[in-house]
Amino acid sequence: MTRRQLIGLILLTLVWGLNWPVMKLGLREMSPLWFRSTTMAAGAMALAAYYWRQGIPVLPRGLNQWRSVVVLGLPNVAGWHGLSIIGISYLPAGRAAILGFTMPVFTVLLAVFFYGQRFTHRLVVAVTAVLLAIVLLLWNELSALAGSPIGIAWMQGAAFCWALGTVWMERAKLTIAPETLVIWMLGASSVVLMLIADVLEPEPHWHLSAAMWGVLLWSAFLNYGASQVIWFALARDLPASTSAMGITAVPIVSVLSSTLIGEWPSWQDALAMVCVVIAISAVLLRRD
Repeated sequence: MTRRQLIGLILLTLVWGLNWPVMKLGLREMSPLWFRSTTMAAGAMALAAYYWRQGIPVLPRGLNQWRSVVVLGLPNVAGWHGLSIIGISYLPAGRAAILGFTMPVFTVLLAVFFYGQRFTHRLVVAVTAVLLAIVLLLWNELSALAGSPIGIAWMQGAAFCWALGTVWMERAKLTIAPETLVIWMLGASSVVLMLIADVLEPEPHWHLSAAMWGVLLWSAFLNYGASQVIWFALARDLPASTSAMGITAVPIVSVLSSTLIGEWPSWQDALAMVCVVIAISAVLLRRD
């Protein structure tokens, strides 16, 4: 891993870790899919304007490039971002982040079952640790007065979609610039989520608080701006397991920063977070 890639991973850790409580704040004034599709669309337009000024082509060319946008965008963006925003509406932000970042283990499992990677002892440790984390969080949700175990299912679906997209991204023979790919995956996914939101959710009002406008700006220009470019560049340049495992600290940042919005972790949350970190670290170690 180069120094530039390491810096990118550190920035992603901070932005994505803080983004979970930020999203939770956003859901206080907007419904999940409208919030997600609105910020995603704004981020896509901002990226398109930025790259256009940089002289980078912002339109895919040819059927193969458009196919890459659709095939990679469905799991990486529409699946992960759509399911995760629903999941976090049911769960505390830190707990949702812990579940979302079980993604790296799904990534390696997909590589084992479909692409011939060996099932090592370390992977056994990783899978066991993730299963223990899920059991701990289910226990917490089922024992809570207003527990929402359905949120765990949404977050695991989101993690699986992200893992699938990461594996496909590594193996795709792309002819499209990563910047163009990100713009159109975000743009196309925002349209899909907006159409679903129009059917399932009430239309949002725009008489929002100053804090909510700050959340929207954060989500559009940081979460759907610089961080998306960094992530997809890393996912394309590094092996799937490395790019996935390099974000071990994100759930830790999420759990700790969620205290700023009054969400204090339980002992099950803390132990589940340790299990997920162990799982990610086990897969990140050199293969047997």
